[in-house]
Amino acid sequence: MTRTAHTSTSSGTQMLSERVYAHLRDAIMRGDYAPGDALKPQDLAKEQGVSLAVVREALVRVVGEGLADRLPNRGFAVPAFSDRRWQEIAEARRTIEPVLLRMSIERGDLDWEARVRAAHHRLARTPAFEPEGGDYFSGAWSEAHRVFHRALLEGCGNPVLLETFDRLWSASELARRWSAHRTPDRDYLGEHRQLEEAALARDADTAAEALAQHLTLTAAGLACHTHHESAKEA
Repeated sequence: MTRTAHTSTSSGTQMLSERVYAHLRDAIMRGDYAPGDALKPQDLAKEQGVSLAVVREALVRVVGEGLADRLPNRGFAVPAFSDRRWQEIAEARRTIEPVLLRMSIERGDLDWEARVRAAHHRLARTPAFEPEGGDYFSGAWSEAHRVFHRALLEGCGNPVLLETFDRLWSASELARRWSAHRTPDRDYLGEHRQLEEAALARDADTAAEALAQHLTLTAAGLACHTHHESAKEA
């Protein structure tokens, strides 16, 4: 095989893997798979019309984002509700993000304020749920939500800390959507408005407290569901 042919084959495989990865990620986030459901490479390969190698590469990426588990001798599966990891991630976020927000309020300039205001405006104006799109947050709202939370912290000026936020956000994305699905009456608009107002008022204490409470409510929703499921099983 010539170098050109090899490069072409590798590029084609990468494109297929990217397609399968995007399909898997979207399906998990939409709730097409229930917590604990198996992700069977053979079935996925047949469904997507690709090789097992392509599917496994995509599954490894999904596992890396915390949206699936690789279980010894059992293959791949969507994380279960009982997994302590979600509460540990929530604890990490409650520890780190209020500190970054305080740093942003102290260091952020006028451009930071403008980004926060613009990100909040987009979030507030983006419908959380698409018509007939189910009970889970839409992709557009979820992205606006991520951008707003990151904008709040970007004023800290520390790229290493922001990378930590990015990793924790990806790892907690599925738990956050599960929690949102179970708490439809939660006042997200009010919580985000309070965060924006406190940050732009340079009220670090109020902003940090509001952010910690915002994150706590998401973790509490997941914990309540876990306890409910355990009670039903008992």
